[in-house]
Amino acid sequence: MATYDDIEAVSLAELRAVQRERLKWSLAHAYNGNPAYCALFDAAGVKPDDCKSLDDLARFPFTSKSNLRDAYPFGFFAVPMNQVARLHASSGTTGKPTVVAYTKKDIATWAQVMARSIHAAGGRPGMKVHVAYGYGLFTGGLGAHYGAELLGCAVIPMSGGQTEKQVQLITDFQPEVIMATPSYTLAILDEFRRQGLDPKASSLKIGLMGAEPWTEKMRAEIEAGFAMQALDIYGLSEVIGPGVAQEYADTRDGLTIWEDHFYPEVVDPTSGEVLPEGQEGELVLTSLTKEAMPVIRYRTRDLVKLLPGTGRAMRRMTRVTGRSDDMLLIRGVNVFPSQVEEQVLRCADLAPLYLIEVGRPARLDEICVRVELRPGSAATREAVAQELHGRIKDNIGVTAKVEVSPPNSLERSQGKAKRVIDLRPKT
Repeated sequence: MATYDDIEAVSLAELRAVQRERLKWSLAHAYNGNPAYCALFDAAGVKPDDCKSLDDLARFPFTSKSNLRDAYPFGFFAVPMNQVARLHASSGTTGKPTVVAYTKKDIATWAQVMARSIHAAGGRPGMKVHVAYGYGLFTGGLGAHYGAELLGCAVIPMSGGQTEKQVQLITDFQPEVIMATPSYTLAILDEFRRQGLDPKASSLKIGLMGAEPWTEKMRAEIEAGFAMQALDIYGLSEVIGPGVAQEYADTRDGLTIWEDHFYPEVVDPTSGEVLPEGQEGELVLTSLTKEAMPVIRYRTRDLVKLLPGTGRAMRRMTRVTGRSDDMLLIRGVNVFPSQVEEQVLRCADLAPLYLIEVGRPARLDEICVRVELRPGSAATREAVAQELHGRIKDNIGVTAKVEVSPPNSLERSQGKAKRVIDLRPKT
């Protein structure tokens, strides 16, 4: 199948033939290698051989994050551990991470789709790529790193943080490409100006931005500030990491899904019914080539529209407009209200009430957790705030401002309690 530099030549007929062949393999591999999928398929009354066409995939059961969580840590793999070459993890709803695995071939596939993504964004062999995504269990940094190397670029593995040093290395090393979250790219932009440097004079010409929702307004500010193209990249750890879909520099009209590796559907979030192209719903992805941890009809919870390709056989998806669940994405970290609630309940001096406010007062998303003292508590509000702040940081992985109010000060709800107020700009 086509690699990063000849994907445009693939015809629709060729693509569909490859998808049918790979889908049959993936269904059989998941069923035979993963006891959880065997049980799911059997409960739904389907076998891999029942998939005679791509449309037959709709007969198979969905996979959700809860399936992965129930199999923690290694129960969702489809190969023995001696074939696993890499483990990554993302945050989950209970404090336990969602674990994902890769064989050596999976890592090669991941590098290939990332190389395609960088190439689609305008990256070329010989360029330098400044990676400001976090490295480690988070898939962003290493995914970008391997893809850039495969494309033939020189990688600057800076990772996140140390914003002053980010500016220094961009100034000194002269990379043409940066890969980072859009909000952190804006923070780097501010640091350029704080140091009295003109960001437009920097070497940066291309930015691949992902791991969090962003707006056209943010894109415009990044592009005007750095005099570069800022393009959207999409992925999620459970499917492979970044590199599931990428916005092309020459069209900028949505993200092309690498459909020879990830088969997309858009479904009604409530009924699960597959929706026609052009209608907004929840993105569902099926891996076609993953060995260690295939996913069948994985519910991403991301709301998008599926659109025909632009001059290419592979379809496009619109930018994510929201989610069908209550997950928040804060600086690339998945945060569920239930995670915060768990930490609140662990503080003996706090009442079991909370309100999460998410805002973007400057460049980066900020989270404030409002709680109240339990009646009769002798603890100071400052001490309790410090305790909850530490619990959230240690167990969820985000830094939150904590405001502790006197007893009975938070508004009580007569119906379903409103736990989250999202004050971030929508446009």
